[in-house]
Amino acid sequence: MNFLTVLLLILPAFFLALTVYIAKKRYIRTGSKKKAMSVNFISLLVAVLLLVAVCIPVLAADSSDAAPATTPAAAEETSQSAQDTAAVNSSKGLGLLAAAGVMGLCAIGGGIAIASAAPAAIGATSEDPKVFGKALIFVALGEAIALYGIVISMLIITSLG
Repeated sequence: MNFLTVLLLILPAFFLALTVYIAKKRYIRTGSKKKAMSVNFISLLVAVLLLVAVCIPVLAADSSDAAPATTPAAAEETSQSAQDTAAVNSSKGLGLLAAAGVMGLCAIGGGIAIASAAPAAIGATSEDPKVFGKALIFVALGEAIALYGIVISMLIITSLG
């Protein structure tokens, strides 16, 4: 394992812990959950942007260590294969980032939808038990968003081949 691979394994955990630490300090200092969550969101966004900036060059790096060519024709063939390999590595890395982004955003959207629909469904059911089936449909629609994210992520990953 080279240094950049180890760095890619350690950086996400470090940035996640850092965002939680910053939000906790903000909450202790101000006592406001809203301000702490906004600081947590902003610091998490900065961490994600830094990770993307680190991941793209690492995933796009050329992993082939071809021997230097001795003839001009062999040199041209080697440079063409190196360019093809670099293009494949770059597209695969960006495809994996896209799949992760799709899954993450769909999970966040599904969580927001369920956080709104489930309490309303419970409240409606407590007032009139006959509306349980209708209320359950709205909760299931929120869950479907996350399932669509899984399907799209699988399609992206299988298309990378």
